[in-house]
Amino acid sequence: MNAPMAVESARSVATRFADCRDRRIAYRELGSGEPLILCLRFRGVLDSWDPAFLDSLAKSFRVITFDYSGLGQSTGEPSYRSEALARDAIDLADALGIEKFAIAGWSLGGLAAQVVACLIPDRITHAVLIGAAPPGKVENPSEPIFLERALKPINDLEDETILFFEPASPESRAAAAASRKRIEERSADRSPAVAPEIYLKLLQDRAAEDAFPDIDGYAEFLANAGIPILVITGDHEIVFPAPNWFALNRVWKSLHLLVLPQMGHGPQHEVPEMAAEFIASFVRHRSKSQPA
Repeated sequence: MNAPMAVESARSVATRFADCRDRRIAYRELGSGEPLILCLRFRGVLDSWDPAFLDSLAKSFRVITFDYSGLGQSTGEPSYRSEALARDAIDLADALGIEKFAIAGWSLGGLAAQVVACLIPDRITHAVLIGAAPPGKVENPSEPIFLERALKPINDLEDETILFFEPASPESRAAAAASRKRIEERSADRSPAVAPEIYLKLLQDRAAEDAFPDIDGYAEFLANAGIPILVITGDHEIVFPAPNWFALNRVWKSLHLLVLPQMGHGPQHEVPEMAAEFIASFVRHRSKSQPA
C-alpha cells in the first residue's frame, strides 16, 4: 500500500526567484486555487509569517509570499513607501503570469495592498487588510510603545507579545509563544532579517508623511470601487487602532470589518486557522460589484 503523499508546508517549501524588471524577487508558494498574494509588515521577511496561517490558507488558495525589493533574499533598491511595495506585488504577479488575484497585507503590507487595489482594480478580486489603516489622516494614532519595541535591533518574545498580541491576556501570551515556536521551526533556506541600519533608513525616508498618505484619492476610490474589502484587526491594535475604521462602515460600500477580542496587531498569528477560514469564507461568498 502506498504511503499518503506529504502535504508541503510553509515550514519547508522552497524559495523561488522571479525576474521582475531590474531585480529578482524571492517568493514562496503553497496550495492551489485562486491566487492570494500576501504583503509583509514592517521589518518583515518571508519567514515572518506564521506557517500555521499560511498552511491553513493553502487549503483554499494558491498562497504567494515574497520579500520586498532589496530585503530578505530579494535584490533591488529597498523602500518602505507604499507605492514601491505595491509595485513589488504587481511585478511579481506579472512575472508569474497571474492576471486576477486576491491581495492581502499585514500592517505596512496592508497599506501596500490598498495601493495595489487602486493601481490595478480590474485585476483584484478581493482585498484583505490585517492590522492596517485606511488612507489619509487618522484620529487614533499608534501607541508610543509600538516604536519603542519595533525599533529594537532584536525582538525577544516579550517584545513580540507586546507588538503583535495582547499582553494583558494569558491566552494571548500563550499564543505568542506558540506562534514564535512555529516560525522558528523552519531550519533552512531562511530569509535574513532586515538590518537596523536598513529599516531605520527606510523609516526615515517616509518620516515626513502620514502613516498612509491619501495620494490620488485612494480613500474615495476604495470606497466606491466595488472590490470586497475585509479588515481583520484586534481590539487592542497598538499600531493602527481599530476605531480608525469605524467611521468608514457605511462610507466604503464593500467594507467588512472584523474586530477580534483580546487580540493585538497580529491576530492571524494568534488564531491562524480561524483567520484563514474567515478569509476563505469571505472570498467564497463575497463577489465584486460594479463601482458606485
